[in-house]
Amino acid sequence: MKDIEKMESKLPVAPLKIAALKSCENLAKKVDKYIVSFRKDSLNDLDRNLYSTYECDSYLTDIACPRFGSGEAKGVIKESVRGKDLFVMVDVCNHSLSYKVNGLTNYMSPDDHYQDLKRIISAATGKAYRVNVIMPFLYESRQHKRTKRESLDAALALQELVDMGVSNIITFDAHDPRVQNAIPLHGFDSFNPPYQFMKALLKAEPDLKVDKEHMTIISPDEGAMGRAVYLANVLGVDMGMFYKRRDYSQVIGGKNPIVAHEYLGDDLKGKTVIVMDDMISSGGSMLDTTKQLKERGAEKVFICTTFGLFTDGLAKFDEYYEKGYMDRIITTNLTYLPPELYEKPYFIEADMSKFLALIIDSMNHDTPISDVLVPTDKIHDLLAKHR
Repeated sequence: MKDIEKMESKLPVAPLKIAALKSCENLAKKVDKYIVSFRKDSLNDLDRNLYSTYECDSYLTDIACPRFGSGEAKGVIKESVRGKDLFVMVDVCNHSLSYKVNGLTNYMSPDDHYQDLKRIISAATGKAYRVNVIMPFLYESRQHKRTKRESLDAALALQELVDMGVSNIITFDAHDPRVQNAIPLHGFDSFNPPYQFMKALLKAEPDLKVDKEHMTIISPDEGAMGRAVYLANVLGVDMGMFYKRRDYSQVIGGKNPIVAHEYLGDDLKGKTVIVMDDMISSGGSMLDTTKQLKERGAEKVFICTTFGLFTDGLAKFDEYYEKGYMDRIITTNLTYLPPELYEKPYFIEADMSKFLALIIDSMNHDTPISDVLVPTDKIHDLLAKHR
């Protein structure tokens, strides 16, 4: 692999350690296995001689965030991280974890996960050579801009992390990557998973025809235009979009309600349609989009979304699948997914663990990540094999 060969020619900046909070344990274990295999397959003995811990059975660090009966907590790192290149992993959207407050069960919110992240950074007490944060779903990324008298939570969180000594913040498909302007002198990278989407989709649908006559990429709103334009250009197909017509005279649930989805684009009759977006929250607007696409003659509708939050459950998705309004949902394992989702006939997981392992290993070796950041060549190679 080209990426591995580049890393072999560079020295690590420091011995690697991965501190995965409980919210991100499963993903971190997969990432760790990949890094272990990368380094065991390495042909270069220089790194092995430089660090006794360069090649080992695991890079995971034993950490914990125990809580008192009042609900207060502390961060504990149970082994030395002095001089280490520390990567702290957290999934702020993992709603499955709970703790006791005065005997009552309280489920962890993004705020709780973010506080635990800061506790682990604080527990390192400045002894690590470098602290990097891997936060696949960027905390408060949906509150990335201010209108009227509102808090600017995403910017505040980023500034707080760099003030604590974090060198690099790694996220995926940030709702608006321009939020990095809040920390212009610090490392911030937002990666996108179009290659993993296409790899998972083509594996599940081997007869799929990827050309201008049979496929169209759709953006469900104005915010997702960049993702759709990129994938359409790489695949060499057309794209279309919906825009949300809102009622700005009222606010419901913190936002202006959507009145209708209006379509802009070519005829979809008989075509396979891929709908691209960064997340499915409740899924209402996405499902309405798939219904309209089928009503416009689309033969198959595939949803590709980086984060499947499913905040209102899966019942509506089951209904739309049974009615034939959608055919597949492809989402990544970067955030917690409910176990019942894996039993659904329409679900495809885009595994991001190997990609994340490459990112961590590249940064630890201080090699350029431009090839990882822009997956155009990998998608072209994938299409060539498919055809």
